[in-house]
Amino acid sequence: MDFKEIYRRKVVDVEHVLSVLQDGWTVVVGMTPMEPKVFQRNLHKANVQKLEVFTCLNTEPYEYYTNPEYSERFYNYSWFFGPFNRKNSKNTFYVPNNLHQAATNLIETTKINIFVGVASPMDEKGFLTLGASVVYEKDVLENADIVVLEVNPNVPRTHGDTQVHITEVDYIIETDYPLPEVELLKPEEIERKIAENIMNLIEDGSTIQLGIGGIPNAVAQFLKEKKDLGVHTEMFTESMIDLFEAGAITNMKKTLWKGKFVCTFAYGTRRMYDFVNDNPAVLFLRGRYVNDPYVVAQNEKMVSINTALMVDLTGNVCSEAIGTSHYSGTGGQLDTHRGAVKSKGGKGIIALRSTAKEGTVSTIVPTLPAGSPITVPRQDVDYVVTEWGVAHLRGLSVRKRALALIEIAHPDFREYLRNEAEKLGII
Repeated sequence: MDFKEIYRRKVVDVEHVLSVLQDGWTVVVGMTPMEPKVFQRNLHKANVQKLEVFTCLNTEPYEYYTNPEYSERFYNYSWFFGPFNRKNSKNTFYVPNNLHQAATNLIETTKINIFVGVASPMDEKGFLTLGASVVYEKDVLENADIVVLEVNPNVPRTHGDTQVHITEVDYIIETDYPLPEVELLKPEEIERKIAENIMNLIEDGSTIQLGIGGIPNAVAQFLKEKKDLGVHTEMFTESMIDLFEAGAITNMKKTLWKGKFVCTFAYGTRRMYDFVNDNPAVLFLRGRYVNDPYVVAQNEKMVSINTALMVDLTGNVCSEAIGTSHYSGTGGQLDTHRGAVKSKGGKGIIALRSTAKEGTVSTIVPTLPAGSPITVPRQDVDYVVTEWGVAHLRGLSVRKRALALIEIAHPDFREYLRNEAEKLGII
């Protein structure tokens, strides 16, 4: 077969793809680093009266979901909110999920008319790759009626379960735009204190999962003296490259996928995209596999480190909303936390600053605000860490949990929390 000719026949412009869309269709697009920007920047021009678009952590305020003019025609359903989704509530709606079930839940309940993703250029054998994300993309692509890929030379060619053959694709849009990047922020002093407390919980030979943000970045800085760490993570981050180059990460003590970084998407700077490009040591595998708690648990000494907005005095963790005001999403937090707790010698760590709003509000609270979702239920919680210390809650009574959490709350709020706990009959 002449794969170059097959490819050439499938190249169209974005206007052609928009003309294919029909009223009432369900559209799913790739997430974050692999979101199809040309398609989404033009989607509001589609001649349709109603379209449902599933996204995840959008990196741009695309008009179809931020411009009120289109709010009656386009509905944005998001598995994870970012700053642009938070600002728009009229036609943007959160989809509750655990990451490892996001694709299968959608496939089993919704007819997917079209998938639009992003891919690296085709090789001589006719294969493209889905680049830096197969959280849900590969599963959705295999179940969509129509498959569209924006082929971008800036997309890394990745190993794992990312390959797609040109014969599986209906339309190609050729593009050339830079991938979205997120810079590593220098940790603040409070984040460094939290990280120092976490560092003492991580043994040599552990397999780690790190998220993004100040606290995980700070943790990585403190792990450079550790030995034989491994990586099994939802998101591959820049800090993991630093640990690899420092010799702390070798992946050689892992009990699952020895010698390999395992992730389901990557998000960072151009340096990170270059690192994963054609790197056989980094495997991108489907989110329904990587984040399955039973898979995570197969890594001995698995350590999951996630952040939170609030923790109540009985141990319920809220990481995605304040009351009914939605902020982010569950993502893979409960997946990796549960997997780590079930792992032989594993630990599930929830980290947070002890205060918010410039020290005026305690993040350890008597009860969660009305309407707040519970991201990690108290029956699953293991370690909670602030800059003031570590509370190991697994197996403790409600009374002992409250006392332990008060000890790591900010000193300015400890008396208040103790009084509230007494009023609630907790202590």
